[in-house]
Amino acid sequence: MVICLLQNEEASFEIKKRHVLLLAYQSLGIVYGDLSISPLYVYQSAFSGSLHHRLHQDEEIVFGVLSLIFWSLTVFPLLKHAVIMLSTDDNGEGGTLALYSLLRRHTKFSLLPNHQAADEELQAYYRPGYVTRYSSFRRFLEKNKKFRTCLLLIVLFASCMLIGEGVFTPALSVLSSFQGLKAHNKSLNHGVVVSIVCIVLVGLFALQHRGTHKVSFMFAPIVSTWLFSIGALGVYNIIKWNPGVYRALSPHYIYKFFKLTRNVGWRSIGGLLLCITGAEAMFVNLGHFSPASIRVAFSFFVYPCLVLQYMGQAAFLSKNFSVVSSSFYSSVPDPFFWPIFVLAILAAIIASQAVISATFSIVKQCQAIGCFPRVKVVHTSRWIQGQVYIPEINWLLMILSLAVTLGFQDTTLIGNAYGLASMCVALVNTWLLSLVIIFVWYKNILFALLPVLFFTPIELIYLSSSFVKVSRGGWAQLVFAMIFMLVMYIWHYGSRRKYLFEVQNKVPMKWILALGPNLGIVRVPGISLIYTELVSGVPSIFTHFLTNLPAIHQIVVFVCIKTVPIPHVSDIERYLVGRIGPKSYRMYRCIIRYGYKDIDKYVDDFEDNLVMSIAEFIRMEAEGIGSSDTMVDGCMALVKTSAKFGTRLVTSDNNSECRGSSSSHRESSKGGKSPTLHSLHNKYEVEEAPRFSQRHTRFQLPGGETLEDELKEELIELLEAKEAGVAYIVGHSYIKARKHASKLKRFVINGVYSFLRKNSRSPAVILHIPHISLIEVGVVYYL
Repeated sequence: MVICLLQNEEASFEIKKRHVLLLAYQSLGIVYGDLSISPLYVYQSAFSGSLHHRLHQDEEIVFGVLSLIFWSLTVFPLLKHAVIMLSTDDNGEGGTLALYSLLRRHTKFSLLPNHQAADEELQAYYRPGYVTRYSSFRRFLEKNKKFRTCLLLIVLFASCMLIGEGVFTPALSVLSSFQGLKAHNKSLNHGVVVSIVCIVLVGLFALQHRGTHKVSFMFAPIVSTWLFSIGALGVYNIIKWNPGVYRALSPHYIYKFFKLTRNVGWRSIGGLLLCITGAEAMFVNLGHFSPASIRVAFSFFVYPCLVLQYMGQAAFLSKNFSVVSSSFYSSVPDPFFWPIFVLAILAAIIASQAVISATFSIVKQCQAIGCFPRVKVVHTSRWIQGQVYIPEINWLLMILSLAVTLGFQDTTLIGNAYGLASMCVALVNTWLLSLVIIFVWYKNILFALLPVLFFTPIELIYLSSSFVKVSRGGWAQLVFAMIFMLVMYIWHYGSRRKYLFEVQNKVPMKWILALGPNLGIVRVPGISLIYTELVSGVPSIFTHFLTNLPAIHQIVVFVCIKTVPIPHVSDIERYLVGRIGPKSYRMYRCIIRYGYKDIDKYVDDFEDNLVMSIAEFIRMEAEGIGSSDTMVDGCMALVKTSAKFGTRLVTSDNNSECRGSSSSHRESSKGGKSPTLHSLHNKYEVEEAPRFSQRHTRFQLPGGETLEDELKEELIELLEAKEAGVAYIVGHSYIKARKHASKLKRFVINGVYSFLRKNSRSPAVILHIPHISLIEVGVVYYL
């Protein structure tokens, strides 16, 4: 028996090992595309300034640059990202926004006051045994609005820098790969190369709508072949040109480098940091792979190949100082030039594709936390949940990337902007890491300061060198980041002010109760779904509707679509249902929760799921199921559509051929028409109306079950209302600043925020509301 157990454990270990190796192989094409193409332009950028004039003095300068590259790769991608950052994931998700969401879930750092006690249960679901620990330091930060605002601005700035990488990475990588044509043919016009690059960029962005998953099976073989090739090329150059280049791995050569170059060497660091650009992809793409697979792929394949390639280029440059502007392609032997050139182009396209896809994910996450205008989000993969495509962002990135390529036409200038973005993101992640150690891991503050004290000085040195080159290309990245951050913060500010206005102008429950069960008007058959952002109380749009229309449906449901600081919310945890007022009012609230990485599926059987959830809530309320099973949040209860509760309604799908209008509608209308009108109606309906198949889901109470009269009456009324039809009521809001507001606030609210709202997608489009069932109610908000 013991032998069998040991054999089972060995078999399980073998399966896990194979799974990790398979994921490690697949990660090569998605995670390491950007890192793998860095050898195309790192040495060129490092020796682009005054350092180029000192290159001929001593090969120790080349060795010093190699030593800086080697230790940069060791400290940042290997130590910081592979060892430390991959351990701070948000339940399998990584990136700056994931760290911020992790902090928001464990603290009250959010500026939007829509947190509910029910969200704590989701938090415990993601971290079993979780217990909130308060301290004076935490209470101080939670109450300090300036700190929370600064934290949000820092996170948005880092996110905008990552979005900027979606502009600069395609331009830099594709232009660098095509520099081989000019290195191979000295007489080739540079403008021809730039034109070819622009054509490739247009084609790259034009194919984004097809999604990465349809061609991703080719990514890993291409990138692995590329890495193996440049590693072998590095070994060849080491043996041929300078076998003693291995001495440069000693950090002593860094000291010699700065001793020889001084201020000039410090300025060159901004170009050297391009060797670690793309390292953040190891953390950002964590959701698609496991930490073990990313560590294995980088430590045992990517890292050695890159080190060998940089050593080979350094060995080549130590004997060929004059070709530093094209050191990579010049170091390639003539028989292998064209295969390496084709592989470089393919690797550059793959790297650009991965960064563009990551940019879409970042924008989607920013939109989920209320920091980006409403845009269309298309899910491009049935199997990979995080792959999305955003048409508006795609074309904007294409225009900006073409503008950068045509405007700079130089990889050095583009690299200056790119390096600045990468180091800003690294610095922000270091600070967020310390906050996670304090508030999520509950470690001592002194322990949390260790990564700050170790990584921040190095990052500040790199960053200071990058800022020196702001006038030589770096300004473009700062301009793009500031524009994006301004748009994102103004949108968040306007949305938050609008939410606070709705909270302050909620309808008092006394006013609702004074109207009586009929709400003072006629109740007609059907269901009204009133969309609101409020998680509690009755929105002012409801009174606006009642004062302008003489009737409302017999069932009223206040629907709130809410994003919680969790990557994914399971379907059984999605619906939170409650009652508003007495039972006779037939008013309910339904909060539908999504994670910041979830794809909002409003179309798929939304009405049916909503009715089932309300019916389940009614049954649970009648049965008196306790809070331990239903997670009561005041008068809200989590409706878990699990096997424990079962389906309390019997559904049936009716597929019928209809002619313009349903047969049931025709039969119900016969009593009000004369025989002549009936004959004319049927005649023209048969001749002119097209046939189509209609799928209709009907609900009915299960037979053979005894129900209380009150419960049965409410369920029957709910089902009859569903059969009568569903109307969607959405507020068509107009945002204006108060009369006595400052000029700056009037410009932000009346100008920028109103412009963004008018040019973003309407809530009805985002929620996929049927146009025929839509009712828009105009509301003016004075913020």
